[in-house]
Amino acid sequence: MNGSKSQVAQPPSSVGQTWCVANAGAGEEKLQQALDYACGEGGADCGAIQPGAKCYDPDTVEAHASYAFNSYYQRNARGSGSCDFAGAAYVVTQPPKFGSCDFPTSWGN
Repeated sequence: MNGSKSQVAQPPSSVGQTWCVANAGAGEEKLQQALDYACGEGGADCGAIQPGAKCYDPDTVEAHASYAFNSYYQRNARGSGSCDFAGAAYVVTQPPKFGSCDFPTSWGN
């Protein structure tokens, strides 16, 4: 079997990958509360959404919450219930795009 080289020639794919993003319909207050939780006791890596960091722009609650929610979700191995935040988030199967920010698909990417 030549399994080790089968991935090399193929373009990057999002097949089988999932991300957690903010539900804009939840409202800014709910998103902000969930963002505060994710970046605080939730343990998400929120360094990339701090002023001057690579994912700070666009400077919106939705964009910052999406990054934080996805960090939390990936850090918790995409486990069931780790992308809800009381209705403030949901799972998507296409890579989210906010400015030039890349969202990790696993913790450590």
